[in-house]
Amino acid sequence: MDSKRVKIIVEGNIPYFKGMFDNVADVSYLQPEDITAGSVREADAIVTRTRTRCDAALLHESRCSLIASATIGLDHVDVDWCGKNGIEVKNAPGCNAPAVAQYVFASLIALAGDLKEKTLGVVGAGHVGGIIADWGRQLGMNVLICDPPRADAEGSDGFVTMSQIASESDFITFHTPLVRDGRYPTYHLLDKELVGSFAKSPVVINSARGSVTDTQALLYGLDSGKISEVVIDCWENEPDIDRRLLDLAAIATPHIAGYSRQGKIRASQMAARAVSAHFGLPLDNLVPLKYLPEKVEASDIKKSYNPLIDTEALKAAPETFECLRNNYALREEVLFNEP
Repeated sequence: MDSKRVKIIVEGNIPYFKGMFDNVADVSYLQPEDITAGSVREADAIVTRTRTRCDAALLHESRCSLIASATIGLDHVDVDWCGKNGIEVKNAPGCNAPAVAQYVFASLIALAGDLKEKTLGVVGAGHVGGIIADWGRQLGMNVLICDPPRADAEGSDGFVTMSQIASESDFITFHTPLVRDGRYPTYHLLDKELVGSFAKSPVVINSARGSVTDTQALLYGLDSGKISEVVIDCWENEPDIDRRLLDLAAIATPHIAGYSRQGKIRASQMAARAVSAHFGLPLDNLVPLKYLPEKVEASDIKKSYNPLIDTEALKAAPETFECLRNNYALREEVLFNEP
């Protein structure tokens, strides 16, 4: 395709993307509310995040052939519809995994202090869950991993069931995509029945997708003592989050667990590579950023990020959820030491 004819719509809040293709394509930067069926009608590509729903309603009259999402998840994209209509969909798997690990362990250290010999249940062992399991072991924790799709594909060694997670864990952290049907659904994976089986009143962390945990089940757990504390970064019905859960949560943040500077650079670069490959556009001077798997120390994590500050801000003004998220000061990853 002639690069002069490529029209790209970019969600304007995506950091580090501006200027990638401005000299070789017709690029428009729009706020999420301005990305409409009308504005994308002549677009060849849309570069987006989770706030733009990419489905038939948006795309049915568009000539768009690529959705590049600068996010790990794709539950804001109707992937099946796009596939049937010749639209390639690309995401940024693993882009913010080190930042989410930083968030999870900074939260646990803030709440519990010494984590040695505690049992950490990790539900979902993809990019994020894998790093969290590794960090947990480095910090002297007993780590249990539940990932049925991987266990079925790779064999059961190294994996446990949800019932074992429920009965043995001091902390349970969720890192699955949001899947509503099929063999491995994760919608309301934490429900009232699972909470009722908790044996050690664990701390529950959701920095995955809001609807992986049922809000009412979390409230039931807190009210009954089956859950000791909750750490919530991903909420059902964002930005209109449940105010009672907000009040009760020990740590409550506006979906910013993955918001590191390095994570945003990775996500934008992965989206840019997708655009470049799809249309044959030049992409020069792109320096890859990588997670550096060095030894992690609890003291370094604690110094790198204090989630209680973000909790105070959200609890003080929950109606500003979107504003807090969109204007979040990107933090530095704890193990990142490249310039």
